[in-house]
Formats: sequence, structure tokens, C-alpha cells
Amino acid sequence: MKTKILSVFALALFFAGTPTTDTYELGDAVKDFTLTGVKGESITLSKYAGNGAILIFDCNTCPYSKAYRERIKSLNAKYASKGYPVIAINANDPQKSPDDSFQAMKDYAKEHGYEHAYVQDTDQSVAKAFGATNTPHVFVVKKESGKFILSYIGAIDNNSRDASAADKKYLEDAVDALLSGKQPETAKTKAIGCSIKWKDA
Repeated sequence: MKTKILSVFALALFFAGTPTTDTYELGDAVKDFTLTGVKGESITLSKYAGNGAILIFDCNTCPYSKAYRERIKSLNAKYASKGYPVIAINANDPQKSPDDSFQAMKDYAKEHGYEHAYVQDTDQSVAKAFGATNTPHVFVVKKESGKFILSYIGAIDNNSRDASAADKKYLEDAVDALLSGKQPETAKTKAIGCSIKWKDA
């Protein structure tokens, strides 16, 4: 069974290039956006974030996303009250991945008790602006003078298969640094996961 699970992860592994060259870089101010959440609510970055936000491009179907599901929930539980809520963004084209349809997202969030925002990037414009390539792919923004500055890009930690074996918690370290008024020591890591399912041009 373990061999089979590992093979699924191996097949899902994807290191993708960014879909466009015009994407945010560390230190850039990101544009506000509004996306629809699974409870029918409109989630606007500037209204939902406090001190900042943890943006995670995520989905229902990727084995990596499933492996990180409980960790993502825990991140929201830990940091939302400190002004860094999780906004999980599903940009997968439901025509190519039917189990990532909006209805499937609603069912999945309910089944797994999501407290964090789970929104659909229907036209994939937000994912393209950030240069997101994988699920999960993390972008942390910090509020400064009314703007949201991109402060961390990459992975949640260094062990996708086993949370207890992760000894580098990149995302938590980055948010903790920002909360203490410092810049993350490690501001960019390589996101590992399944490729975002892009719409045909």
C-alpha cells in the first residue's frame, strides 16, 4: 500500500514554469481581487485580510493538496486570529478536472469542515497574476500602508507526505517573522505538487 501511495505522489509531482512572464515578484504590491467562496460569499482580499493573508492555490483532487489538507486547516486556526487568514484558491479548469467544479468544492469543504475561505478563480486571472503553477502553491502578503506586499512564495514545509517529519516549516517561519516585524529569512522556496489545470487558450 505504501509503495502505491508513493507512486501516486511521484506521478503527481510537477515542477512547472510560470504561465506568464508578467507575474508578481517578492516585494511587489499585489492588486486587490474578489472571488466567490463556497458559502456563496464574495471574498475580497482587502476586506478579508487583517495584517495580511496566506493565499494557497489548492484543489480537491491533487494528492499533495489532500496530504496538506489538515495542515492548511491548522494554519488558518493558528494565524487567522493574528491577522493572517488562509484563503484557499481553486483555479483548476472544471472542464478538465470535474471533481474541482464549484459544487464539488462546496461538498468537499463541508465534508472536511473548512473554516478558512475556499474560493474559485473561475477565469484563472488571479493564479496567472501570482504565477501560481502547482497545488498547493503558497503566497503570503503583508499589509503595509494600505497595500499588500508579496513577502513569501513557495511551499508550506519540506515534507509533503508526512507532517510530523517536516523539519523546515517555511510558511510558519515566514508568517512568524512578519508578525514580529521582520522579513522572512527564507522568502522563496520551490512549491511541489500537481500542475494547475489551465483552460485551453
